[in-house]
Amino acid sequence: MTEGVGKPAALPINAERLWHSHMDMARHGATSKGGVNRQALTQEDAAARELFMDWARNAGCTVQIDAVGNIFARRPGRYHNAPSVCTGSHLDTQPTGGKFDGAYGVLAGLEVVRALNDAAIETRRPIDIVAWTNEEGTRFAHSGSAAFAGLVELNRIYDCTDRAGTRFEDALTAIGAKGDLACGDRVFDSVFEAHIEQGPLLERDGLSVGIVTGARGQVRYDVSVTGMEGHAGTMPMDMRRDALTAAARLVVRMEEIGRRHPPQGVCTVGALTVAPNSRNTIPGSVRFSIDLRHPTSEGLASMAQAISDAVQEELARGRTAIELHVLDREEPIQFDDALVQLLRDSAAICGIPCRDIFSMAGHDSCYLASKQPTAMVFVPCRDGLSHNELESATASDLADGTRVLAAAMLARAERV
Repeated sequence: MTEGVGKPAALPINAERLWHSHMDMARHGATSKGGVNRQALTQEDAAARELFMDWARNAGCTVQIDAVGNIFARRPGRYHNAPSVCTGSHLDTQPTGGKFDGAYGVLAGLEVVRALNDAAIETRRPIDIVAWTNEEGTRFAHSGSAAFAGLVELNRIYDCTDRAGTRFEDALTAIGAKGDLACGDRVFDSVFEAHIEQGPLLERDGLSVGIVTGARGQVRYDVSVTGMEGHAGTMPMDMRRDALTAAARLVVRMEEIGRRHPPQGVCTVGALTVAPNSRNTIPGSVRFSIDLRHPTSEGLASMAQAISDAVQEELARGRTAIELHVLDREEPIQFDDALVQLLRDSAAICGIPCRDIFSMAGHDSCYLASKQPTAMVFVPCRDGLSHNELESATASDLADGTRVLAAAMLARAERV
């Protein structure tokens, strides 16, 4: 191959192969509605991980797994010790997830490697495809990409438990996914992630590619409301310490807080548990989650203060005790300017119209951007629907996003 200068060049992508890879992967955890339930470190996740590793090895990659189960599949480059060009996402899903959220980023990376093999191109730098562990956070609180970026201590991740009380490390070991590679022991030249948009803008604009310039800030909370159990028939209303009534008032306030910070401020209560959860007993305790997001630091701070004020107002009623625990906080980020421009240039080289877009969803790349030059490319999903079994994308759009990804990665892999 002629010595390159790091400019983007179109690489033929096999759209049919890419599509079939998605359909084959979606068999692991398939649901009756056509979606996927492949939560992290389950047997379904284990099967998906094995399938990806088999495909990667067949494509000439060497595979390593780190201490939190992150999978690294490396296609060697001419300069073996040079920092690699990395791409990837995750294979775990929501309980009622779709075929493309996360999996597309992993399989797009695999298709880039397969396309390079088809074209007999040897890159200067190695290329890594990564499947990050537990991005969705539905079973355990912390992701493998956050651990890799050094944002969460290893022992804190290991000791995290799911609702059944299973520790992360035990679940990791049970499916044979705890590797020998030290977590974070890798330096990348650049990191790219392909993903479905999970929103309606690209479909609305009739575009198959969005270049992601940055991502929202987010605060996640766990809230505990403690009152007093009592008999539903004999305890007078004015003497009750009903934890669910207090929690309900707070949940409504969360909705109001989101609506008071338009157009992109959002506040969601997505999980709620009531104890003792008995028909004829006044609820004594309630736990619920809060997911707070805003595209600016100022907006995020304003919404966080509003949540604190709402809790204080409920406490002032004197009926319940409330604990507001911050699980994690992420400030809004901007992706690497040079990589963002490279993706724009790559779309132009491929003849694919695109637009800049800002992500209100969280991604593995949001953690990696604190340590590595990082950027993302989006493709549309039908009706903007995601975290839903009806999530859908087209083979054409998936291929266009992968073409842009491949051109940018090839440019970086040929960079001196």
